[in-house]
Amino acid sequence: MMKRVYGLVATAALAVTAAIAFAADAPAPKDNGQAAALYSGKFFKAEESVTSGSAAGISYKAIAGTLVVHPEDWNDVAQNGGKNNPDAKADESSAEASMFFVYYAKTGAPPASRPITFIYNGGPGSSTVWLHMGAFGPKRVVTADDTHTPAAPYQLVDNASTLLDASDLVFIDAPGTGFSRIAGKDKEKAFYGVDADGQAFSNFIQEFLSKYNRWNSPKYLFGESYGTPRSAVVINDLQNDRSVDFNGVILLSAILNFNLSVDGPETNPGIDQPYEIALPTYAATAWYHNKLPGKKPAELLPFIHNVEQFAMGEYAWALQRGALLSPKKKLDIATKLHNVTGLPVSYILKADLRINGGEFEKTLQDDRDLTTGRLDTRFSGTTLDPLSEEAEYDPQSSALSSAYVSAFNYYARNQLDYGQGKEFKPMIDVFKWWDFKHKQPGAGFAFPGATNVMPDLANAMKQNPNLKVMLNGGYYDLATPYYEGWYEMHHLPIPNRLQSNISYHYYESGHMVYAHEESLKELHDAVAAFIRSTSNVK
Repeated sequence: MMKRVYGLVATAALAVTAAIAFAADAPAPKDNGQAAALYSGKFFKAEESVTSGSAAGISYKAIAGTLVVHPEDWNDVAQNGGKNNPDAKADESSAEASMFFVYYAKTGAPPASRPITFIYNGGPGSSTVWLHMGAFGPKRVVTADDTHTPAAPYQLVDNASTLLDASDLVFIDAPGTGFSRIAGKDKEKAFYGVDADGQAFSNFIQEFLSKYNRWNSPKYLFGESYGTPRSAVVINDLQNDRSVDFNGVILLSAILNFNLSVDGPETNPGIDQPYEIALPTYAATAWYHNKLPGKKPAELLPFIHNVEQFAMGEYAWALQRGALLSPKKKLDIATKLHNVTGLPVSYILKADLRINGGEFEKTLQDDRDLTTGRLDTRFSGTTLDPLSEEAEYDPQSSALSSAYVSAFNYYARNQLDYGQGKEFKPMIDVFKWWDFKHKQPGAGFAFPGATNVMPDLANAMKQNPNLKVMLNGGYYDLATPYYEGWYEMHHLPIPNRLQSNISYHYYESGHMVYAHEESLKELHDAVAAFIRSTSNVK
């Protein structure tokens, strides 16, 4: 899940705590006497709880646990050398994170021929409960399709769409979220920022590969929402700074260039692409809620493909004209916008042809006293303040969050045997600390403007020409509109020959594509096929 940021932009088991022989039934690395030092820190120690289960006809082992990671400038000599090391004192209070994960591995599958996928949500400040309980974990919580899910008891079922048929899975909670924790001097500065966050995930993955003997497995990143810019940073870091090539990067609900966000573009006047890129989603939403004037088009896709052409053609031209656009042409464009969005012509003119995401969500169903969803515009909810200018909440988040969070708390404590005495934090507020500055590949310093990690993904693709990228998006996503991802992929600074390494898949759902059961099945099939076709397994 992803928060709105204006101007810048979701069977009882035996617990064990020692390193164990587990990695899809492969032996763990031998303990050379330093394992405790390697996987523990001053504030935290690594934890594990091992269970087993089956879903969709697949038997698996599961590890719920933590790994300890440190910031980029951490000195491991101090930790491994103990108190007698002269550098130890300097590192005693340095920040560290205990990152929570759940690792599922198919029973009996040899690691060298078994893909492994690292999965995370975004926020920033979100745990990975959403992808875990809604998409690819072995258990899935059942929720209503486009309305508020009734309160507990919630239904937790075997997930027929678990990705375990194609890959072992590692669900990771970002530092401070879920069961992950941070501690030490300047801990927020050490982990809350584009580059600091990427560093933490790269460190986690590298440590995980060592601890669970997965260095020679086909490897994938799967990020959703803010997890997509994280993936761009991490893949460039792992491949080009740490010499760890990956087979593929899977992006769901992408945003790589925050200048393109339809959340608060009015704070960046002169940049009109956000309005153009969001228009097809506005149109899809108006189509879904029967708000289009005249006869409703019979099918969604031909309709929004025509809107895409208008958005990047005549509408883009009109916005570029600025004050030079004649009143007659402005009225013509406003009328055409009315025809594809259902918004009143007078409102469109008053907005100077530029409507941001929050304004659209508040206004589309104003006559029904309803606010339209942001993460998934198929959802609606009662408007909190009829006089507000923009939406004041997201009906989809309100409709689903309790089911996901309640189901995971039950599942973790009763089936994964993890979390007793600990609070699970589905979302945390990191924005008072979050550093959006980013040091792009080859740059001498972190750029202070809006985050743009397109160069990171491009650099990773250029230096590893075999790297495949899969883009997934929902037509009803207004947090990261589907056409934004398409636009970004077609503007990556890469040679045209590498464009064939990118594949595109779209679904009649929202930001959390998997919240619509039919789309979840389609997403699973597409991702599984992508992994099988790129894993290099004979």
